[in-house]
Amino acid sequence: MISKELLTSYIQKTIPDAAVTVMDRTGTLDHFSVQVVSDTFKGKSLLDRHRMIYDAVKEPMQDGRIHALEIKAETTSGD
Repeated sequence: MISKELLTSYIQKTIPDAAVTVMDRTGTLDHFSVQVVSDTFKGKSLLDRHRMIYDAVKEPMQDGRIHALEIKAETTSGD
């Protein structure tokens, strides 16, 4: 299990300007939906955006604290 706050901090360490919204999808603190808004994503493909987020949470994904992660990654202009 991992808290929403800790998950947010992992993402913000890698993407400092990110506004992160985390939702626990099952109530078990291991299945999450995250929305990450950052201008760091400008000019990056959806795949590259997701890779950045997966890289940020690599540790808790590998050790099993995160079992599933649904990602929405966009810039401040909504793209």
